[in-house]
Amino acid sequence: MTQPNCNLAPTVSVNFLQCGSKSVYPRSFLLLSTVCLCLSTAPAKANTARTFQVASEQAASERPAPTANAEDLVRQGRTLYDSGQFTQAAQVFQQAARAFRGGGDALRQAMALGNLSLTYQHLGQWSAAEKSISDGLVLLREDQNQEKSLQQPQAEQRSLQVLAQLHDIEGRLELERGRPQAALTRWQQAAAAYTQLDDPAKLWQSRINMAQAQQALGRYRQARSMLLEAKTQLASQSDSILKATGLRSLGNVFRVVGDLQLSQQALEESLAIMTQVSDAQNTQDQVSTRLSLGRTLRAQGEIYQALALFQSAANSTDSLELQTQAQLQELSLRVANQELAAAEALWPQLVSQIKQLPSGRTAIYASVFLSEILAQLETANASGAIRQSSSSSRESAQLLAASIQQAKYLGDLRAESLALGALGKIYEKSQQQADAIDLTQKALLLSQSLDLPDLSYQWQWQLGRLQQSEGEIEASIASYSDAVNNLQTLRQDLATLNPEVQFSFRDKVEPVYRELVSLLLLAPDGIPPSQAQLQQARTVLESLKIAELENYFRSACLDATETIDKVVDQQDSNAAVLYPVVLKDRLALILKIPRQEQLEFFSTEVSQGTFEETVNQLQVSLPDITRVSKVKQSSQQVYDWLIRPIEQTLAANEIDTLTFALDGPLRNIPMAVLYDQQRQQYLVEKYAIALAPSLQLVTPKPLKKVPLNVLAAGINEQRIVEGREFAPLSNVSNELSQIDTQLSNSQNLINQRFTVKNLTSTLRAKPFSIVHIATHGEFSSSLDNTYLLTWNQLLKGNELATLLQQSDDDQNGIELLVLSACQTAVGDERATLGLAGIAVQAGARSTLATLWSIDDQSTSVLMSQFYQALKAGQTKAEALRTAQLAALDQDRRPYLWAPYVLVGNWL
Repeated sequence: MTQPNCNLAPTVSVNFLQCGSKSVYPRSFLLLSTVCLCLSTAPAKANTARTFQVASEQAASERPAPTANAEDLVRQGRTLYDSGQFTQAAQVFQQAARAFRGGGDALRQAMALGNLSLTYQHLGQWSAAEKSISDGLVLLREDQNQEKSLQQPQAEQRSLQVLAQLHDIEGRLELERGRPQAALTRWQQAAAAYTQLDDPAKLWQSRINMAQAQQALGRYRQARSMLLEAKTQLASQSDSILKATGLRSLGNVFRVVGDLQLSQQALEESLAIMTQVSDAQNTQDQVSTRLSLGRTLRAQGEIYQALALFQSAANSTDSLELQTQAQLQELSLRVANQELAAAEALWPQLVSQIKQLPSGRTAIYASVFLSEILAQLETANASGAIRQSSSSSRESAQLLAASIQQAKYLGDLRAESLALGALGKIYEKSQQQADAIDLTQKALLLSQSLDLPDLSYQWQWQLGRLQQSEGEIEASIASYSDAVNNLQTLRQDLATLNPEVQFSFRDKVEPVYRELVSLLLLAPDGIPPSQAQLQQARTVLESLKIAELENYFRSACLDATETIDKVVDQQDSNAAVLYPVVLKDRLALILKIPRQEQLEFFSTEVSQGTFEETVNQLQVSLPDITRVSKVKQSSQQVYDWLIRPIEQTLAANEIDTLTFALDGPLRNIPMAVLYDQQRQQYLVEKYAIALAPSLQLVTPKPLKKVPLNVLAAGINEQRIVEGREFAPLSNVSNELSQIDTQLSNSQNLINQRFTVKNLTSTLRAKPFSIVHIATHGEFSSSLDNTYLLTWNQLLKGNELATLLQQSDDDQNGIELLVLSACQTAVGDERATLGLAGIAVQAGARSTLATLWSIDDQSTSVLMSQFYQALKAGQTKAEALRTAQLAALDQDRRPYLWAPYVLVGNWL
C-alpha cells in the first residue's frame, strides 16, 4: 500500500490496499499535529510492485473462484477507503469477507479481514481492528496447515506472502496501541517471511517499519542502524519508481529520528530518480517528494528553500487536493516566519479550495489545519501592523461546521472530535463561553470513547482554560490535571517526535504544564498554596522537564534512580534545593530543606516581562568582559528576586550548597554570578552551587570514594571542519598536562589522536571515572546544532551521548564529564537545553561545562585548581567553588570565572 507521508512523521509501510491514497498513521505520531497529518503530501503510487491485489490474482488461479460479487465488493471497499468513507468501507469489507468464506477461499477471506482491520484502525475501533486481524491470522494458519498436508509448495508460498502482509498490518496496529515492542516483533516476523520469499523490496519496507518501532522504544542507535541497512538495500536496486518511493519513505523516517542530513540526501536522490525514470514531469510522486523534502529543509532552518519547494509543488499539479496540501504548508511556513502580508493574501484562496474538495476526511483535516493556522495568524497580527479581517474566524467556523456534518456522515468519530474541538476554540477566542464549553465537552467525550489521549489532552486543556475564565478554579485544576495525566501516558510519543515539532512542543505541550502550575500556586486573598499543591506543582514541572529532555533527544533519555530530596535528606544535610517558577505576575520559589518534610514557599512580585528582560540583559552582558557594571546591575536585581527572600531560611539551616532546578530564562545564566549588593558578594562566595536538569539523579556517589582515572582529550590547533573555521586553543596542551600532573592515572588524546574512532575504542577498552574534553563546542536547543569539535568531524550531541554510554554497569559509569572551552549558541534562549540534554543522556553523574568560551589560559589554571580540590577530597560542587574563588581573587570580572556550571550530582 502506498501511504502518503504526513507532516510530522512518515507512515508505516503496509502492503494491502494497493490503490489506496489515504494514509494510515500511527497514533503515536499524531500527538502534536492532529490537525495536519493527512494534508502534507499527495496520493502516491504503490510502494511495492506486487501487493495484495497481485497476491489475490495469484490465489485465484488455483482456488475455487469466488463470486464476482466478492471481487466487486473488494473494489468497492477500496474506493470507499480512498475517499475517506471508512464506515461504509468497513461494511463492504465485511461483506467481501463473508462472500469469500461462502466461496471457500480462506486466503482471500484473510486478506479482506486485513483490509477490514486497517479500516477499523482509521475509525479508532481498536478492538474490532484487533479481532479482524486475529481472525485473518487464524484463517491463514488453518489454510497453511491444509496446504502442507496436501503438499502444495506453491500455495504455501502464496500463504507466506499473505502472512507477511498480515504481520505488517498487525505491527502497525500494535504501534498505534502504544505497544512498540510487540510491533517490532510483528515486523521482524514479516521481515523473516520476506527474506524467505526473496522479496528485497518488501524487506526494506519492513526495515523502515522496524526502525520506527526501535525509535519508539528509545533505541536510537538500533533505529539508525536499521535505516542505514535499508538505505544500503535500496542503493543496490536499479533506478525505478519503486526505489524512488522507498527512498522517500526512508527520508521521512530519517527526519523523524533526527538525521536531517541523511533525510535530505535520501529525498533528493528520490526526486532525482523520479525525474529520470518518469516520462512525465510533475507527477504526483514527484510532488509528494518535493513536499517531503520541503519539510526536511524546514526542519533544518532552510526556510526559503522549503518555501520554494512548497510553491513549486502547488504550481506544478492539476490535483486540487495536492495543491491545497502544498499551499497549506506554505501558509503555515509564512505565518511561522512572520510573513503576515503574504499569509493574509493566501488564506482566502485556501478557503475557496477546501470548499471545492470532495466530502471526506481530507477536506475535514484541511479545514481543521487551516483553522489552526488562522488562529496563529490572528495572534501574530495582534502584535503587528496588519489588522486581520474578522472574516477569517467566520470562514473557519463555517468550514468547521460543515466538517462536523461530514464527519458524522462518514462515521469518523476522530475527525468529528477534531472539528468540534477546533470550533470550540474559535468560540473560546470570541468569548462565547457557553458554546465553547459545550463543543469542547462533546469533542472530549468522543476522544475518550475512542481512547485517544493525544486528542483528549487538548480538549481537557481547552476546557480547563474555559473553566478558569469562568472562575471555576477547582474544576479547572481537575481538567488541567487530566490533560497532564494524558500527556504522561504519551511521554514516549513526546520522545519520538522529530525536529519539526520542537516549536510545537513549546506551543502545544509545555503551556499545559505551566498553566497548571500557575493555577496550583495561585494565592487568592494572599493565602499561600497548601503542601499538596506545592508537591503537585513541583511534580508537574518535574514531568515537564523530563518530557522536554526526552523530546530534545527524541528518545527516553532519563535513566535516573534517586530523587534529589532523598539525597538531601540522607547524604548531604547542608544542601538545599531551590525550584524557581516564573509566573505571569510573580516569581514563585519552592525550597527543599534537609530532613524537613514540608516544602517552603516564597513569592516575589515581579511581572514575567520585567523578570525575563532583566535576565536576558544579564545573559547578553556576561560574555562581554567590558560590561562588569552592567553585569552587577542586572545580577543584583535577580539576586533580590531569587535569593533575598530565602536568605534567613538558608542561614537558619546552615546551608552551604545550593542546587537549582532552574526554569525559563534562568537556565541561561550561571547562578554563581548573582550579586548581593548589601554584602558586596557574589553568590559563589557564599555557597557551592550545582544545577539539576530534573529532580532525579543517576545514583549519586561521593567522588572521593571513586578512583580518579581520567581520559583527557582536546585540540589546540586551528581547524577547518565541515566548512567551519575554528581558532587555535593554544593552552589546551597545558590544560591536559596539568591533569596528568594532578591525577597520575590519566590518558590523553590530543589533536590527530582525538577522533571519534579513537575516543570510542579508548572508552571501550577500560572504564574512566572522569572524561575531560577541551575543544570548541556549542550547546543549542537544536540537537543537530549541539556539537563538539574532534580532529576531523563535528561530534553531534546525540552521538556524543551515545558514545559516552560506555557501560550499563552502575559501578563503572562516568562520574564526571568535563566539557571545557564550549559555549551556548548565540541568540538561542533555550541553548542550555543542549547542555542539560548531554548531561542526562550521557549517563554521567555530573557534567561540568562552560556557558561561554573564554581565554583558554584562564580555563587551564581554573581546571588545574579544580582537580587539586577534587584530589583533596572536596565534593564536585565544593571543588568548583574553590577553583572559582581562586580565580575571583585574581580578577573579580565575572567573564573569567563565572561561565562554569556543574550539572547533576554535586557530591
